Amino acid sequence: MVRAWYMDDDPGDQRTEHHRNPPKFLSLEELYKISGVEYFKLNVKTYSTDGVLDKIKKERGYTYEDETTCSKECLPNYDEMLKKFFQEHLHTDEEIRFILDGSGYFDVRDKNDEWIRIEVVTGDMIIIPSGIYHRFTLDVKNYVKAKRFFIGEPVWLPYNRPADDMECRKQYLKKLEADFKSI
Repeated sequence: MVRAWYMDDDPGDQRTEHHRNPPKFLSLEELYKISGVEYFKLNVKTYSTDGVLDKIKKERGYTYEDETTCSKECLPNYDEMLKKFFQEHLHTDEEIRFILDGSGYFDVRDKNDEWIRIEVVTGDMIIIPSGIYHRFTLDVKNYVKAKRFFIGEPVWLPYNRPADDMECRKQYLKKLEADFKSI
């Protein structure tokens, strides 16, 4: 099961849990209400035949998928890419990741602009909404293999903060103000 918690202001090591002491953990419902982040638990052994992933893809209109592996062995310019992933940014489309193996952290901003760290492990599927400021890093294992999903052709263009004038950001803030009840 995914874990999400508020982070300290101390940046520390980006690849460690780095949470308040004591940590303030969030339920999936709280996480959704204050960020719009959605979570699904899938079975990595049966996802290709059990219909659960197919149902999600159909309901959300995902028509393109690929796989990516982040590790020192598989990712060219590994250290530079990790720095790039960890820069606070947003996208004009949802960011969808289904973790096939390994683990890492997505950090997202809440309503009060505080960081929430979301640990993802094998079997977790996370949907980061369009327009939310976020970042990604690996944990100390330095490895994750994930499926990525897109509506239509893949668009993976990060817009570093500040990007508050972008339409996707304005739409996200409206949904956030309504606690994502209207979506």
